[in-house]
Amino acid sequence: MESSTAAPNLLEKYQAYLGEFVYGGIDGSVTTFAVVAGSVGAGLDSSVILILGFANLLADGFSMSVGAYLSAKSEGHNYDKHKKLEYAEIEQKPGEERAEVLEIYRKKGFEGPLLEQVVDILTADKDRWVDVMMKEELFMMEQSRSPFKIGAVTYIAFLLVGFIPLALYLYDYAFSFSGNLFWATSALTGMGFGIVGWLKSYVTDTSIWKGILETVALGALAAGVAYWVGDVLEKIIVG
Repeated sequence: MESSTAAPNLLEKYQAYLGEFVYGGIDGSVTTFAVVAGSVGAGLDSSVILILGFANLLADGFSMSVGAYLSAKSEGHNYDKHKKLEYAEIEQKPGEERAEVLEIYRKKGFEGPLLEQVVDILTADKDRWVDVMMKEELFMMEQSRSPFKIGAVTYIAFLLVGFIPLALYLYDYAFSFSGNLFWATSALTGMGFGIVGWLKSYVTDTSIWKGILETVALGALAAGVAYWVGDVLEKIIVG
């Protein structure tokens, strides 16, 4: 019986961090492909593209994951701070706080004896009372996800998806690739954009095709701009 519930529980566990995986993957693929496109536009050698690409992949990915970690941790600290304030206010001015609960549930449609009964039940327990104030007055929900896992998933996604634009260049460096390296990389990266866009549609609850097309278009636009800048700068600086 335990094995039958293990898979759904595992799926729910990973779904909680799907948003971080998607946005980390999008940023990783877009920025790394932009580096590749800009380098190709500037006529740089494949070895230089690999150096710039991996430097971006590791450093930018780490920076993004640290930002995600600190942001999640800050939200948790902010929630805890306001929760302590609510406990203090209930202790110091319970009458005013009860009146606030009364007004909140009056606006929800409760009235008369039923309203008084609901408020009495909610304010009978301080923990329950504080939870009501956090959700209904401050519109704050407790962060149940680990800030460390948020940062780790973001970094892993950045590395995994961001590696796609560099894969063929690494293969070419090691074994030699026969064909147009940049166009083959563009096609492979486009597939990566499509997969991430498909996952994005589940996070944003939108059409699958919309998620795919938006992500592919974003990547193509970023790469086009990077290629053009690289080409222009190469002509200006190198001549």
